[in-house]
Amino acid sequence: MIEQKINKFFGDGESTGFGTGWWSGILSAFFGFLSFGGVLCLHFPQLLSSPELRPHYPMHTMRVLIQCLIVGAILFGVISSILREKKILALAGMLLAIAATALGGSSVPINETPHGGLAIGLDWFLLDLFLMALIYVPLERLWPQYPKQGTFRKQWTLDVVYFMSTHLPLQILSFLVLLPATQATKYLGVPVLQESIARIPWLLQFVLAVVVADVAEYFIHLALHKVPFLWRFHAVHHSSKALDWIAGSRSHFVDDTLVRGFILAPLMLGFSQSIILAYLIFVTLHATWTHCNFGPNAKWLEKFLVMPRYHHWHHTSQKEAIDKNFAIHFPWIDKLFGTYYYPDEWPESYGLAGEEISPNFFGQTIEPFTKRKRTP
Repeated sequence: MIEQKINKFFGDGESTGFGTGWWSGILSAFFGFLSFGGVLCLHFPQLLSSPELRPHYPMHTMRVLIQCLIVGAILFGVISSILREKKILALAGMLLAIAATALGGSSVPINETPHGGLAIGLDWFLLDLFLMALIYVPLERLWPQYPKQGTFRKQWTLDVVYFMSTHLPLQILSFLVLLPATQATKYLGVPVLQESIARIPWLLQFVLAVVVADVAEYFIHLALHKVPFLWRFHAVHHSSKALDWIAGSRSHFVDDTLVRGFILAPLMLGFSQSIILAYLIFVTLHATWTHCNFGPNAKWLEKFLVMPRYHHWHHTSQKEAIDKNFAIHFPWIDKLFGTYYYPDEWPESYGLAGEEISPNFFGQTIEPFTKRKRTP
């Protein structure tokens, strides 16, 4: 219902191709939203910014970025308002940019030194949204596997809510995931193993960490499919009937917590923090890419690394591929355990096979805790 109202309010019957003012309107609204949020973070750093990230910000660069977003929102808004008859998107972007400027823009002084404590994490949400959209939206628009599937396809607002839910409560999720892993290393850590791994060249350590993480994720992923109680939560991730970069964000918090904790625990037994951080960056980029609506493929690489088509087969509702392709990074893991499926074509359908779940965020969050069986 909300999605229909948003689409009706901002959309129109005109063409949405390049040069029509549609994408300049989208960019105006997007940049305006980001700049307004960035200025709010400057005003309220203690409440809105993440304590884990504050010490690492190059503030001059961040201020320049906010200023560029304000200018970009106004510039694209003007272009869109000239090219397009309906000017709601352009006006929304320009108004947000003007509001950001009225609040002080990028020059807002930070009058106090933020310290630890509960924070919302708006800065992490804005940064990740900006970077992910900057990388993946152009790929999907220029080289889509399914050209008729637009950026604002059905249920896109639901996936935006999921994206927010995994970013804004950053400290809560970090606590839920890192605490069990930290406790595991406290009692199960093997100093000899840690010292041995530390002597390996950094790049080889990273590759080894990816292998360890993928094997660990294979088994927790398998359990999420095979254990009926766990499937209730994982079914949320599989409920999307169209895949793109943001569809991968659709995941129940119990599912997220189990997977991340199960991966981090073995990594923290023997790998340094720099290796773990590098892996977290890699898995974020790679996992997002494998959900993309992106057609091109590298034949020589697909034997060694999971590509979008490979993971799309994991999400299909077609019977022949149900419970296949559990590996996240390396297809050979599925070959090793007999769950490999990779035909030459792409899937024809996605989502849950013979099973329905609640269509909204709150229903999908609460429903798995009630008794519900997976349809065979």
